[in-house]
Amino acid sequence: MNTQELRHSARLIWEAALNAANPATCIGKFLQLRDKVLIAGGKEIAIRGRLIVIGAGKASAKMAQTAEEILGSHISGGLIVTKYGHALPLQRMRLVEAAHPIPDGAGVRAVYDTRELLRGVSEDDIVLVLISGGGSALWPAPAGGITLQEKQQTTSLLLRAGATIRELNAVRKHLSDIKGGLLARWASPGRVISLIMSDVIGDPIDFIASGPTAPDTTSFSDALAIVQKYALDIPDAVRERFQEGARGAIPDTPKPGDPVFKKVDNHVIANNRLLADAAADKARELRFNTLLLGTELEGEAKDLGLFFAAVARETARTGNPIQSPACILAAGETTVTLHGNGTGGRNQEMALAWAISVASRPFSSQACFASVATDGSDGPTSAAGGLVDPFTCSRAIELGLMPQNFLRSNDSFNFLKATGDLIITGPTQTNLMDLQILLVG
Repeated sequence: MNTQELRHSARLIWEAALNAANPATCIGKFLQLRDKVLIAGGKEIAIRGRLIVIGAGKASAKMAQTAEEILGSHISGGLIVTKYGHALPLQRMRLVEAAHPIPDGAGVRAVYDTRELLRGVSEDDIVLVLISGGGSALWPAPAGGITLQEKQQTTSLLLRAGATIRELNAVRKHLSDIKGGLLARWASPGRVISLIMSDVIGDPIDFIASGPTAPDTTSFSDALAIVQKYALDIPDAVRERFQEGARGAIPDTPKPGDPVFKKVDNHVIANNRLLADAAADKARELRFNTLLLGTELEGEAKDLGLFFAAVARETARTGNPIQSPACILAAGETTVTLHGNGTGGRNQEMALAWAISVASRPFSSQACFASVATDGSDGPTSAAGGLVDPFTCSRAIELGLMPQNFLRSNDSFNFLKATGDLIITGPTQTNLMDLQILLVG
C-alpha cells in the first residue's frame, strides 16, 4: 500500500468518524415526542406549559435543527448561539453567531437576551438546553465588576500559556453570571433538560461549556491557584474578584446538593468514544489491523507528534504494538504553549512535529499521520488539522522552507499550507475533541 493510498484511507476513516458524531444522529437516538410527552433518555415528561429551547456551542445549530424536526410546534421559542460561520436555518428559534475562542459583544448580548427569554419561567415550563464544545466562549456573561475586555484578556493569556480546558473553564466559571450552574437558577422553577455533546476528556458535565446547568466542583480558590500556576499578569479587577471570592466575600457558584438542581437533568449524548469507535470500525472495514490507544490523549501537541512518530517506527520495524498494515488511533485534546507569533492549532502542530521526527530518522515511505479537530477549526485557523507523510519535509525543503523554524514559531498552518498537507473540512456541526490516525503500510 503506497503513501497516496494510505492518505486516502486516512480521509475515509475520519469522514466515517465525523458522520457518527453528527448531532442529528445523536439527538435522534436520545430525544423523542409521543403525543404531548417529551421522552429524553427514556424518561417521560409531560408538556404542560411552554417548551423553550436554548443552547450554545459549535454544534448547537445542528442540535437545534434536529430538535425542531422532533418537537415541531411544541417549541414555544428559543435562542441558539454558535460560532461565526456555523449558522444553519431555524424556524422556531432565533440563532445568533458570536466569537470563539475569545468572546465578543455579540455573545454577551445573546446571553442577556437568553436571560430575558427565561424571565417568568413557571413550574410547568420545560427548558431544553443544547450544549456543545465552544459554549464557554459563546455564552459570555461577565460577572459584576468585570468587563468583557478583561474576560477577553484573561482568556487569551490562559490560551497562550497552554492551560488545559479544565483550567480554562474553572477560571471562566468564576468570571461569569451564567456558567458553573448559574443558568439553572435563571431557568428555575422550570424543568431543565440539558443535552450535552462532550468536548472534555472524561465527560465532566461541569466543565463542558463550563457547566451552565451543572453543580460546580471548582471554587474561587481553584481559579486563583490556576492564575498563580502560570504566573499570569491578569487584569487587577479579575485578580481582586478571585481573591475576594477565595476569602468568602463573594458567593461561590452552586455546588452539588444545591436545591436549584432538583429539577435539572444533564445528559451526555455524545463523546469522543463514539468518534473513536466509528473510526476503528472503518479502519477494520478497510482491512487494517486496528488498535485504539485510548480516548484521553492530552499533553503538549508537539511532544505527542514525536510519540506517534516513535510508534510508527516501532510498528514498521517490529510489528509492535500491531502488525502492518496497521491503523493506530487515539482521541482527546492536547494543548500548545505559544513561543512564537505564527498561525496554527494543536492538530497542525502535532502533524508538523510528526513529519519532522520521521524525516530526521526515516523508516519507511509507507506511512501517514493525521490529526483532526472534529469541529472543523483547529485553533484560530480555517483548517481542521494536518495529514502528513514521510515526504512532507522533503516537499518543504524543495520550496526553500525550514520545517524546524515553523515549529519554533508555532506557524504550522503556513507550513502545511505550502506542502499541501492541511485538512480542510469547513464547519462540521459537531465538536467531540480531536482524532489522531496513524497508518503504517
